[in-house]
Amino acid sequence: MVMRLMAAKNKMKRRFGSVLLAVACLTVSGAVAWSFFGSRASSLASIAPADGDVTASIDQAEHRAGATGLPLPRFVSLKAEKVNVRRGPSSDHAVAWVFKRKSLPVEIVAEFENWRRIRDSDGEEGWILQNMLSGRRTALVAPWRHEQTIPLYAGVGSETLTARMSAGVVSEVRSCTGEWCLIAAGGYEGWVQQAMLWGVYPGESIN
Repeated sequence: MVMRLMAAKNKMKRRFGSVLLAVACLTVSGAVAWSFFGSRASSLASIAPADGDVTASIDQAEHRAGATGLPLPRFVSLKAEKVNVRRGPSSDHAVAWVFKRKSLPVEIVAEFENWRRIRDSDGEEGWILQNMLSGRRTALVAPWRHEQTIPLYAGVGSETLTARMSAGVVSEVRSCTGEWCLIAAGGYEGWVQQAMLWGVYPGESIN
């Protein structure tokens, strides 16, 4: 009888020890997972664009200052014929795609050190080195109107045509009133309704 009681006590001790070991393993595993994923999430959150700042058609009042003191979002243009767009803000990240069109307008939506998160006219986003971007303002003429032409006028509200631009043409933005913009491309110059351009904000004035 005594032997049976001792055997039962030993069995209970072994079972209790196994439970404690399992709990300890789970605690350690949880701590390791938190230290890895928690710190990774914090790191990613620090470079992610803020909600509400990811549209090219927001009101001017919705812009905010970025780390550089410049407004976010804002339009810039590509400085080179070939520009790599990466999946993250470092050269270690894979190239998502390559721009092959100098002066193409893009929109900066976030900043991280010398990297800029940009959006193109198709809504695709990626990271570009700051030195590949220029503050020179350009715009795409109605890229959503495929195979159509957009009229350029001699003046604001004028009915005199100076040219017709093909949709998707990259143009230099010379000035904007908030409703009309003076643009130039292919040796032609004229005024176009501001709503027909991707690369300027509604109501934005450019001198």
